[in-house]
Amino acid sequence: MIAINKPLVSARSTKPDRNVLGGELVECSRDPVTGFFRDGCCRTNREDVGVHTVCCVMTEDFLIFTVEAGNDLVTPHPEWEFPGLVVGDRWCLCAARWLEAAEAGHAPPAVLEATHEKSLDIIPLEMLKQHAADPS
Repeated sequence: MIAINKPLVSARSTKPDRNVLGGELVECSRDPVTGFFRDGCCRTNREDVGVHTVCCVMTEDFLIFTVEAGNDLVTPHPEWEFPGLVVGDRWCLCAARWLEAAEAGHAPPAVLEATHEKSLDIIPLEMLKQHAADPS
């Protein structure tokens, strides 16, 4: 198991992945296990066309919004080892989906230390900071 404060190193590089604040990327969630690589981290590479890089804390408002927008994150899909998300879960969202939710007034709180710097190609840092989760 990866320690929450241990630097994460991508397979494509020997340098640690960075978060949107410029620090070392930390784990988002192992319960449920998240990330494009299903390793608990919001890491990415060229194969991740959805850019699953924003670590978020699920809220009822966001879960309703995303289901209505056609991205059902609530219904379990055992065939994909996806348990379905509930309020309070942390999950690596696609950066474009998070931005869409933010622009519609439904953004879930972002865990900045666990949000990959690649998110900044799509989302302005100030917008992420406005929706930052309380540090825990």
